[in-house]
Amino acid sequence: MSLLKNLPTVLSILYFAASTVNAATFNKKNNCPFTVWAGAVPGGGKQLGTGQTWTINVAAGTKGARIWPRTNCNFDGAGRGRCQTGDCGGLLQCQGYGQPPNTLAEYALNQYMNRDFYDISLIDGFNVPMDFSPVSNGCTRGIRCTADINGQCPAQLRAPGGCNNACTVSKTDQYCCNSGHCGPTDYSRFFKSRCPDAYSYPKDDATSTVLFTCPGGTNYRVVFCP
Repeated sequence: MSLLKNLPTVLSILYFAASTVNAATFNKKNNCPFTVWAGAVPGGGKQLGTGQTWTINVAAGTKGARIWPRTNCNFDGAGRGRCQTGDCGGLLQCQGYGQPPNTLAEYALNQYMNRDFYDISLIDGFNVPMDFSPVSNGCTRGIRCTADINGQCPAQLRAPGGCNNACTVSKTDQYCCNSGHCGPTDYSRFFKSRCPDAYSYPKDDATSTVLFTCPGGTNYRVVFCP
């Protein structure tokens, strides 16, 4: 009788314990020879000088999550300002996604069969080289995108501080797959040839997402300029 009476409390405790066990830690490190303002949803944001790190804990079941580098930022004491790349509404503590171009680390935790899914995406273009790798649970397959994409960026995609994806520039169905039917283009192949494991256009699932999964509860690291 007492167990039934306290069942809501018991379930809450069990849910909290399960969530704690399966929560993931994301450690971000800036190896660039310049300051990077890391953005994270969920998580907020933090200024990282060369060699500095920032760790966040993310709840089990989180999806639609992103981590990205912001560059050439200037914030006041209230955390308001602007970034040349990756700006998130003029806030140091990001509440929404960054503005292209920015290299993205994307993930969803504890999804199908209690698996994490993670990828590096160039759908929003590129601004800083990145490594996104699991560091626990015996999961070892990381993703790297370290090519000189900014220096080799096609003229039509160049942007201050980075390289846009064609979808950002043209917003057409050919590059954005708004209708759900599109294939690789010369622009997506530009990114794919330099970062083969990264997501290069909206239908690039076969080589960029389904290959990168880990058991729920895995911890990860994101390194800028690995």
